[in-house]
Amino acid sequence: MNEITGTETRDIILDVAEKLIYRSGIAATGMDLLVKTAGVSRKSIYRYFANKEELVVAALKRRDERWMQWFSSEVGKAPTPLARLFSLFPVLKGWFQSEGFRGCAFINTSGETGDPQDPVRQVAKMHKQALLDYVTRLCTEQGIEQPHVLARQLLILIDGAITLALVMGDHDAADQAQDVLKMLLAIE
Repeated sequence: MNEITGTETRDIILDVAEKLIYRSGIAATGMDLLVKTAGVSRKSIYRYFANKEELVVAALKRRDERWMQWFSSEVGKAPTPLARLFSLFPVLKGWFQSEGFRGCAFINTSGETGDPQDPVRQVAKMHKQALLDYVTRLCTEQGIEQPHVLARQLLILIDGAITLALVMGDHDAADQAQDVLKMLLAIE
């Protein structure tokens, strides 16, 4: 029989926490549900995380790393800098259409916190900054004269499309955001 290591237990806890938080939110993800779903003891959770907030922050940081890696890998498949800029939106649309899509975990969890200094809000801010930095690099690679300006506009389009896809069920919001990008770049 294979014994589960400490690292594997921690990973199981983080996997379950991330899934539950993404599906139902922080408030609806109680410690009892985490214990039951992860199949670990409460003591095991507290061995790795001092409290629920620390667990939520760790799960969100992990999601940030994984989501950014996935997103940049998918966008990076496009052959040219311009094609990579335009692939932002079809990649998002594919995500919108995936099973279990619940919008942006970072926007969703930020909505559950009132304090801008809350650690959860800080992770969300870090995620949005990482996304902005990535899009700025894409704009720079394309030779955009003011890459930071266009990148901020694209971040608004990205988050707007994600929000419309979730709230309105409008997966075509990604196509419309791509149309706005064409206008911003004056491409017919």
